[in-house]
Amino acid sequence: MRDTIFCVFSVLTTLVLAIVSLRYVSNFYLLSLFYSFQIHLAVAAAAGSIAALLVKRHWYALLTLAVSAVLAVHGVVMTREFVEPAIAESRPALFKLMSFNIENDNFANGAAIADMAIASGADVVSILEAEPLLSALPRLLKAYPYYVGCGVGMQECDTLVLSKRPLIEPRIRNLGLLWRNRLTISTIDFDGTKVNFLAAHLTKPYYDEFHGLEIEDLAEIIPSLPGPLVLAGDFNTSILAPDVQYLMRSQGLGTVSLEPATWPIAAGAFGIPIDHVFSRAPLRLKSVRRIEDSFGSNHFGLMAEFAIDP
Repeated sequence: MRDTIFCVFSVLTTLVLAIVSLRYVSNFYLLSLFYSFQIHLAVAAAAGSIAALLVKRHWYALLTLAVSAVLAVHGVVMTREFVEPAIAESRPALFKLMSFNIENDNFANGAAIADMAIASGADVVSILEAEPLLSALPRLLKAYPYYVGCGVGMQECDTLVLSKRPLIEPRIRNLGLLWRNRLTISTIDFDGTKVNFLAAHLTKPYYDEFHGLEIEDLAEIIPSLPGPLVLAGDFNTSILAPDVQYLMRSQGLGTVSLEPATWPIAAGAFGIPIDHVFSRAPLRLKSVRRIEDSFGSNHFGLMAEFAIDP
């Protein structure tokens, strides 16, 4: 009986480790979601290995425990690769951003989300799957008179960017081949500092290879926008995903030391960050925090503050 239980733990642990380890061989789209959970799965595999050792002392359980530890540590290292140096609290923020995927059928909470956005003090508000805010748009425009999306630049109401300051040359682009009008590009002048602002909504990583194509589009668009830059939105993958790692590395993007978990809602702080706010020098993130109330969405929203290097 003991041998059977040990075998079950060992097989399950081996399968988990094999799935996670495939990221080092191939960025296979069907496994992309698992790659985003590398740290979680490695910790689970370590727990399985320890359970196997408690049942029966055997070298194989020690091996899977060691591999689990390596994968977990490397996962942490990868999340730290793009962390920007901390900014002193005393340095004033250049502007504040709210980014939130509110879920397109979340009509019951549209008014409450609009109230929260107005009260947030954010200079720029980026809403994805924004249709529940259509009825509150006139009220939002009193606080944020400049916007793109939801009838401006597109008929759909997926991406909505609201600003207290004029949007310079706002435009909308397709990403990849699956969905239309899921990237807005604009420039906002903050007291003489012009910041390029990109709001993106990427497809789920297990929808064929569309996610990778969207990342490639972003990698072509970003270099055409010189100067300070913000890329924010719903990536549907964590920073551990190989294609997101490629984007960060190739475009010189940075993030905060600990990205807040935004999905799944039920996991709270133990979920993964699939909604991101990235910056490019000389713009730097001062802070990113999670909006603790999900307002009925299947994502948590984010509030970010930025500073500019002298």
